[in-house]
Amino acid sequence: MLKAVGIIAEYNPFHNGHRYQLQQARHLSGADVVIVVMSGNYVQRGEPALLDKWTRSAAAIENGADLVMELPLNTAVQPADRFARGGIYALAGLNCAAVAFGTEQPDLNYAQLGQQINDLPAEPAAFIDYSQTYATQLNAVYQERLHVRLDDPNVILALGYAAANASLMNPMTLVPVPRVAVDHDEPGAVGHFASASALRQMWTRDFASAYVPTSAWQLYQDAPVVRWEDLWPYLHYRLLTMTPVQLREIYQMTEGLEYRFIQQNRDAASFSDLLKRVKTKRFTYSRLSRVALYTLLACTNQEMNNTQGPLRVLGFSPIGQRYLKQIRSQEESTVITNVNAKNGADTAPYGLTIRADRVYTLVNGHSQNFGRAPFQYRKDE
Repeated sequence: MLKAVGIIAEYNPFHNGHRYQLQQARHLSGADVVIVVMSGNYVQRGEPALLDKWTRSAAAIENGADLVMELPLNTAVQPADRFARGGIYALAGLNCAAVAFGTEQPDLNYAQLGQQINDLPAEPAAFIDYSQTYATQLNAVYQERLHVRLDDPNVILALGYAAANASLMNPMTLVPVPRVAVDHDEPGAVGHFASASALRQMWTRDFASAYVPTSAWQLYQDAPVVRWEDLWPYLHYRLLTMTPVQLREIYQMTEGLEYRFIQQNRDAASFSDLLKRVKTKRFTYSRLSRVALYTLLACTNQEMNNTQGPLRVLGFSPIGQRYLKQIRSQEESTVITNVNAKNGADTAPYGLTIRADRVYTLVNGHSQNFGRAPFQYRKDE
């Protein structure tokens, strides 16, 4: 039986630090197979992925991943805690023995902290200070109760993974991987490493290639780039034509945000301008960007709260293909290899992702689902 370690990722875009993490995950866990559950064409902060899911998946497979599965949209673009929970449940459903994650604080006892987080009493009253974001208030609670400071997004996600994992009947082994050289949002670069956010900012410059594996950079050359500003005209139109009542049907459109979005959209000149106009102390830019994305894609509460659904195979190596056969022989499969008229219908569990990808295709220009087969890496055969 093959043993698997899982990673939850966005690879937006895939770079040298990600390749290092794949190598360390395999080494530290002793696993035979490295499985990645990866966000598709939209990512957790409420943005379109810079490069499409097929390009990013191929880059990962060519640089150490054995199997890349797509996180459904209603997991991939959730707030951090729900994103973490959805990713962990996906890996558990794929029978992973361990889960690896990058962190600036690898020496924390994540298994213990995860259980402590789950044991915290639910206190909604602790999060009604409208002068602060939810994340700021959550940080204060964690400092007080757990004596952990959440200054880094990776630690926040790591604790989310730990809490979700601790809730499983059979928790996976947690494998913290020390992050190297640069922080998640650091704008610069050190050595051969740069953060994904830095790479997105420097994308049009030749020196971005120094921080990306050669095989990945070659894949990137022919891949169209998609940014929020490319989608702005479609969002602007939707907000111009929707009523507050209609907007309230959109996921997380609460606390009067429907009025702010409609009013501020009228004079907004760009997507970034819209967010600046809507911004208050109560909401982070990430929260507002996600709400804008939900609006663009017409994501309803019912669709986004239905987290059950199949995982789609985006790419595999020979040993990854063997692992797929192994898990399919053990239980009823919840894995999609190819999209067809049945599983790709708008009303099917994968339908929300299909619909959202059609919008991405408006800018990207390439079909993202029908007629697309998983990337197969054959070099090591």
